[in-house]
This record gives sequence, C-alpha cells and structure tokens, in this order.
Amino acid sequence: MNHRLALCLGLMLLLGAVPRSSATTVDFEGFSDGAVLSAQVSGLTFSNAIVLTAGTSLNEFEFPPRSGANVASDSGGPISIAFAVPVASVGAWFTYAESLTLTAFDGSDQQVGQANSLFSSNIALSGEAGSSPNELIQIAFAGGISRLVIAGDVAGGSFTIDDLTFASVPEPGTLGLVLTGLAVLGRWRAQPRS
Repeated sequence: MNHRLALCLGLMLLLGAVPRSSATTVDFEGFSDGAVLSAQVSGLTFSNAIVLTAGTSLNEFEFPPRSGANVASDSGGPISIAFAVPVASVGAWFTYAESLTLTAFDGSDQQVGQANSLFSSNIALSGEAGSSPNELIQIAFAGGISRLVIAGDVAGGSFTIDDLTFASVPEPGTLGLVLTGLAVLGRWRAQPRS
C-alpha cells in the first residue's frame, strides 16, 4: 500500500473516531417561577425539583444564579434526575445552605459514583469562610449514569442548581475505529521507506 495513502487512511480513521462533544446544558431559563420540574426537559425526568426566579421567589443575595435569572431548587426532599439514555458525566453549579451529596446510579440502580460539596455552606452572604456561591460539582462514569440523586436537607429548600450539564456515553464503535486507525498507522510506520 502506498505509504502516503496508508498515512491518510489511518489519520482519517483516527479523526473520525474522536468523540464529538455531545454535552447538553439545562439552564432552567425557559420555565416560569414556581414551575415544578418533571419531564419537561427532553430525556430527563426530575423529582422534587422546582424553578425559582431571582427577584421573585429566589433570594438571589444568598443564592445568586450562575447564569440568567432562574435556578432549580430541592422541594420536599432530594432532587432525583433520571436520564432516558445513560450519560458518561453530569455536573452543575450549586449554591447550598447545607452540605451536598451527589450520588450516581447505573441502569441496574447500582451506585457508581459519589461527590460531595467542598463546604458545609457556600451561600453568598453567610456561607462558610473561604466558600463562594456556585460551586461546580460533577461525577463521571464511563459505563453510563442512569440516575443522579442530589441530597442536602432531607426536607428540601437547601440548595440551588444552575447550568446542569451532561454528556452522552461514546458509541461502542468509536473504540473500534481508534484501534483500526492505530493499526493502519502502525503498519505504515513498520513498512520500509524508499
């Protein structure tokens, strides 16, 4: 095989196999104040989540939104988010009056990851020393996260979440393309050059 052709083929296979960013961000801006979240966002099902708006029901001095005017908050207990299609990673920006724990579960409802807030409180005016609002907390699991539980105060009303971002699990064929591309490049490098 022509050396240049083999090099081009190997590079095309490798570049075609590079996972494209398929991250989705939910900023809660399309909802009215007080909207109870359930299945309004395509591919997500929320429980115990309500939308709060700065200047209306949200105390933006203690719980400033990261972007826009809307955030989601825990209402009546921990927020649970079920993903219709498993995701490789999920994260968001949190402002909280109590420590937070994020727990990720796979499709068999087995725990596959956990993350905790850095502080016991990071609200803007009276949070723990050294803290600041809107802390990024995230979890990744290559095998796929099917459900995320975000727990603060068991009664709810203890945190806000903004700019929820999640990324899909790469397609299984991607690894095959990478390996094929590497094999072609390896053969090209091993062939004697004239």
